[in-house]
Amino acid sequence: MLSAIVPCFNEQASMAELHGRLSAACRSAVGENYEIVLVDDGSRDRTWSLMEDLARRDPRVVAVRLTKNHGHQLALSAGLEICSGSRILILDADLQDPPELLGEMWRLMDEGADVVYGRRIERRGETTFKRMTAIAFYRLLQRLADIEIPVDAGDFRLVSRKALDMVRRMPEQHRFVRGMIAWIGLKQVPLDYIRVERFAGDTGYSLKKMIRLGVDALTGFSIKPLKIASYLGIVFALLSMSAIVFTIYSWFTDKTIVGWASIMTSVLSLGAIQLLVLGILGEYIGRTFIEVKRRPLFLVDQIVTTNRTYLEVDRVPVDRHGPVAEGHPK
Repeated sequence: MLSAIVPCFNEQASMAELHGRLSAACRSAVGENYEIVLVDDGSRDRTWSLMEDLARRDPRVVAVRLTKNHGHQLALSAGLEICSGSRILILDADLQDPPELLGEMWRLMDEGADVVYGRRIERRGETTFKRMTAIAFYRLLQRLADIEIPVDAGDFRLVSRKALDMVRRMPEQHRFVRGMIAWIGLKQVPLDYIRVERFAGDTGYSLKKMIRLGVDALTGFSIKPLKIASYLGIVFALLSMSAIVFTIYSWFTDKTIVGWASIMTSVLSLGAIQLLVLGILGEYIGRTFIEVKRRPLFLVDQIVTTNRTYLEVDRVPVDRHGPVAEGHPK
């Protein structure tokens, strides 16, 4: 069975097209043996009502509503927990990653791959700033990460149940799913494709969210920022010792340099590097603090399938006539 996972945030303009194209791609690959798990990540438009309507009309659609906006990676994690397929397709609702590539991904997995990930050879419809920052981010991550994370690859991929079960064993709160999948190893094969423009609407990934995702990726898969902070501390400690020796020598030889600017430059430089080091340490300490709380990754409000609504609070399925006997929609 195939499960297609689609996190959605304010995607009302794309829902009908997404459902049509994704359903056609799934039927072409596996016939009628598939499900589409749509996860509403706290949308503020009509996304949820459209998802709910699709779930009522199409028995292969499972609509999941989170209690609030948890973020793309946690919404994706919710879909990965709920899905029941032996192979799982991950894609975004904006249709920049064509669902029609599923057939080729399926063929590569039939040949022995555990993960088939899309590798972008061209990014259309994106600003120069976004393209350049994406290129810089992936190269920086590749250099700093303790594992090999594919360059120019997003979350668009086909994953086997074996690989997914391994990923689900990772409990971390700050998630970078594509890095988690890369971490497990197994046979992972790229599929080159051209990323097209958004079908409709505006991206929900602001610069702030992109920076946050980048920080999650770096701190989640590398301790090199801590090492860099240590190296900076050593370098500036040596410079400070040299400055002290020079100052003492100047005092003994009556060549004391009088200058407020030079003193302030030294003080500000040392202060800046101290704040940088403390900031890096604080980022790791803060993540440790959040992890030890062991809070749920996400909270689900409703799971809607054909003619039924499942309330996550008590796991009791409810239809229009009240509670029914079954437990989980799966």
